[in-house]
Amino acid sequence: MLGYVFLAVAIATEVVATTFLKFTAGENAKWWAFVIVVVGYVASFFALSLALGRGVPLGIAYAIWSAVGVAAIAIISWVFFKESLTWVQIAGLVLVIGGVGLLELGAKHTA
Repeated sequence: MLGYVFLAVAIATEVVATTFLKFTAGENAKWWAFVIVVVGYVASFFALSLALGRGVPLGIAYAIWSAVGVAAIAIISWVFFKESLTWVQIAGLVLVIGGVGLLELGAKHTA
């Protein structure tokens, strides 16, 4: 169970880092955003390694990390940066999350 806690931390820190990438682009790039991006990605990979070390299978961890990250970034971009989020994109997100669910259901679990 602790492995999945570390996976959640990995996802959260990666989402924060990816969100702040928006502030590193363009003429008005913020220096502090670079710090958040670097620290966020380092923390994310460290937490992911801890999750893997606690028994979360690599394929499952990466699938969950990717799907939740993609969905979270799409929603954050829509809410905070007013980027588009169409019904077709929402359907795509549902399919990605559903695919991860199927990967988890099909995995062999040891007691």
